[in-house]
Amino acid sequence: MFKDNWIQALAELEQKGEPCVLVTVVEHKGSTPRDSGTKMLVTEQGCHATIGGGHLEYKALELARDMLARGEQQMKVERFNLGASLGQCCGGMATIMLEPVVRPRHHLVLFGAGHVAKALVHIVATLPFRITWIDERAEEFPAELPAGVTRVVSEDPVDEVDDQPPGSFYLVMTHNHQLDLELCARILKRNDARYFGVIGSRTKRKRFDYRLRERGFDDAALARMICPIGLAEVSGKHPAEIAVSVAGQLIAAYQAEPALMTAVAPAAAHSL
Repeated sequence: MFKDNWIQALAELEQKGEPCVLVTVVEHKGSTPRDSGTKMLVTEQGCHATIGGGHLEYKALELARDMLARGEQQMKVERFNLGASLGQCCGGMATIMLEPVVRPRHHLVLFGAGHVAKALVHIVATLPFRITWIDERAEEFPAELPAGVTRVVSEDPVDEVDDQPPGSFYLVMTHNHQLDLELCARILKRNDARYFGVIGSRTKRKRFDYRLRERGFDDAALARMICPIGLAEVSGKHPAEIAVSVAGQLIAAYQAEPALMTAVAPAAAHSL
C-alpha cells in the first residue's frame, strides 16, 4: 500500500530508526510515467508514494531493496530508456537517484514482554538497533515505548517469525516454554539469523536440544542457538543485570565479522 505523503512517512521511519532509500526522478525526457522531482520512499518491506508504477518502478524497488540488504550508504544514479527492453511503451528516458536517508540499524526481534525484556528494551534502544517486540498479551507492554521500538500484539507469535527481514537478531524469552520451543524451531528453520538467543538454564537447553533433534535439526543447526544467554562473567539474577549481560552479548555479535556472529563468549545461566 502506498502513502502519498512521503515526507510524513520519512519522519515516522526516522523516529523508528527503520532504514529506507529515497528514490527521486532527477531527469526525464519525452514521455515518462512521472516528471522530474517525483519521489518515493522504499523500505525493506514497504513503499511510500510512487514514481508512476510499471517496470520502471519495479526496477527502482529492486535496486533500493538491494541497497538496503547490502547496507549500502552511497547514493546511486541510474538511467532508463522506457522502451520495449524495460517492458514499457512510454518511449522516453528517466534518470533516478537512489539515496539512503536513514542509517541502517540491526533488527532485533524480541519475543516476550516479561521483566527481563522490559529492562532489556530500554538498553538496546540506545544501541544501533530497531526492535520488533512481540507478545500475545497487550497488557504486558509499557504504555510508552522507546524510540525505534515497534510493539506487535499477536495471537500467534510463531507466525511472526516468517515476516521478519533476513539477517535479523532474535531473542526468545516468553512466559511459556512450549511457545519458546515452537519459536526456536521456526527460527532455526529460517536459517538466516545473525544472532539467536533463548533465555533459560542449561537444563532447558538440554531439553530443547533433545526435542529439536526429534524434529530433524542436526548439531550444526542447534549450535546456532545460544542458550543460556548473556556474558559468562555476569552471573546476577536481577532483571537489570541479565539485561546488561545480554546487551553485552548482542554488542559482541554485531561488532563481530558476519561469519563469526554466533561465535560469542560462553553464556551465563540466565533463566526465567
